[in-house]
Amino acid sequence: MTDPSGRYHHHHIAPPPIDRPDAQVPSALDEYLFDLNGFLHLKGVLGADEVAEANARIDAIPRDLARGQWHGWVQREDHPEHRGTSYQQVYELGGVFEAMIDHPRYINYLLRFIGGHETHDIYHGPAAIDEAFFSVRGPGDAIPIHSGGHELCSRTGYRYLNGRFLCGEVNVLTAFTDIGPGDGATMIIPGSHKSNMIHPAFLRRDRVHEWSSGGGGSAEDVEGAIEVHMQAGDMLLFVDALCHGSARRSNPGERRISVYRYGSAWNRPRFGHQPSPEMLARANPLARRLIHPRDPIRPPGTPARW
Repeated sequence: MTDPSGRYHHHHIAPPPIDRPDAQVPSALDEYLFDLNGFLHLKGVLGADEVAEANARIDAIPRDLARGQWHGWVQREDHPEHRGTSYQQVYELGGVFEAMIDHPRYINYLLRFIGGHETHDIYHGPAAIDEAFFSVRGPGDAIPIHSGGHELCSRTGYRYLNGRFLCGEVNVLTAFTDIGPGDGATMIIPGSHKSNMIHPAFLRRDRVHEWSSGGGGSAEDVEGAIEVHMQAGDMLLFVDALCHGSARRSNPGERRISVYRYGSAWNRPRFGHQPSPEMLARANPLARRLIHPRDPIRPPGTPARW
């Protein structure tokens, strides 16, 4: 009931503005399922030509590139071999990888779920990419289960209150090969982003060993975890607070995916990667703010320190 005297403040938080009116907006069902499960499976986002182009750009990186070494502005991540091969800052390869920075299929989803509209967060920018990497895994490769709502971490937090989502980080995982049984599929525990309790599986594991060189772990023996089977071109959009990992690949061939991780613009990149001047020069205004939210402010003539 409306107060006719106007003495009382209206406390309802209005729906956020749509940052990209030309791009798809999440439906009421999308928002419900994301809140309920912590993820959305977006099917057929990339076409066959886009998938082929992306794989060709990855194939141009020398396979003997050592851990920590660079291919232009793309760096091979320095992690143990049993987790496969990962290339950081993959949007520097251009083409479809560059278009994915603010892809119209999901950009409004990300900005809605990260939140920050009409709050102090927006002064820093709409959002920012924490990291963007491409992963190649062959037979025997996997990644252990990790994350979950029990972790009290701002970067991987989840909240919905008074009509506003507030996700510390939202991931877009894109399949560049078909991923079915035996292919080392991503595994998730639906709803675990809201769990207040640690999964008992975390307490039964030597987590240092399974992440380290000479170790190796997967998510296959974790109760409640399900495989997400995808076709090349599908995307899995999920809050990073969701428990996730992968099955161990048993089939021949490779599992190929990319992960673009988005969070509030006041975050700093996970590993400190910075976009190239060429990337910044050619990016559209929104994409530029996502990969480089703010220029540093310094006195005139002061040399850059980073």
